[in-house]
Amino acid sequence: MTRAAVLPAVGAPLRLAEIDLPDPGPGQVRVRLAAAGVCHSDLSLSNGTLRQPVPAVLGHEGSGTVSAVGEGVTTVVPGDRVVLNWAPSCGACHYCGLGEPWLCADAGTAATVPYAKLTDGGDELYPGLGTAAFAEETVVPAHAVLPLPDGVPLADAALLGCAVLTGYGAVHHSAAVRPGESVAVFGVGGVGLAVLQAARIAGAGTVVAVDVSPEKEELARASGATEFLLSGEDTAKRIRSLTGGHGADVAIECVGRAETIRTAWSATRRGGRTTVVGIGGKDQQVSFSALELFYFGRTLSGCVYGNSDPARDLPVLAEHIRAGRLDLSAMVTGRIGLDGIPEAFDAMVGGRGGRALVMF
Repeated sequence: MTRAAVLPAVGAPLRLAEIDLPDPGPGQVRVRLAAAGVCHSDLSLSNGTLRQPVPAVLGHEGSGTVSAVGEGVTTVVPGDRVVLNWAPSCGACHYCGLGEPWLCADAGTAATVPYAKLTDGGDELYPGLGTAAFAEETVVPAHAVLPLPDGVPLADAALLGCAVLTGYGAVHHSAAVRPGESVAVFGVGGVGLAVLQAARIAGAGTVVAVDVSPEKEELARASGATEFLLSGEDTAKRIRSLTGGHGADVAIECVGRAETIRTAWSATRRGGRTTVVGIGGKDQQVSFSALELFYFGRTLSGCVYGNSDPARDLPVLAEHIRAGRLDLSAMVTGRIGLDGIPEAFDAMVGGRGGRALVMF
């Protein structure tokens, strides 16, 4: 039996329960979790902003050790340290063929197939985003685990599975920040902190962090922000004043709210790039006039999983960690047990802290 945090229904509170995991079948891997990050996407799955069959075990940002492998698995063996990949690419669909594995049409397939059962009652359970990391152990497809390079602490490596790949990719792949450019980052949660560190690694000049909570300033500056602003009606104007009156070369929105996306756009210089990382609901509508689209010549782009290829990017991130350029522990503001996840959700809603890490 395995202890897990189970979402009984959309909008219902999580409850701790014992679950029965099967042995890994052909092409599957069983992983004993070391840690799992509590991501805003998990909150979005629990409240219905993102679709997820239920009952389910959420959690998609995880790291651990392979405990067993199924028939035909040759990429990992028991004892290997791994990071979970919640969006594994199939390598065969239209988007994978275009070299865009982050858009893989089949990446979410595992989330729609039951993977375990409740010990009490035998109800079938679905794996949140295909990974089900809010449990002591999980079973996933072999291509949903990535070998962890040497020199990276196993527990902190959980953050590589979502926040860091997303934040680093937003800076280096989607926005393609160049040395000396100014960057405005909206939202200083787990992903926002990764964006700030990635901007520093990219050699950005002025880096402005924007958040609703004054408590975030210390976190933001420790991660690379040169300026910190409390969000307000004149945020775009203040960013322009900090960037020579022009606006930021790059604005990266990590909140997923229409108002924040609109402000990020307005804070971007003429000809600059606005990248939206935050996941908002379908009711969050953003409006632009045809004239401003022409006049400002800005680029507005979405960003899925940092436009990253985890197999390519994980070794690069590991090198930054070993060299001291990327500090995973600086992003963690709480180390909790499975019973602490609801409080971590509340903290995210309230705009408090960085990343909470469930420790096993």
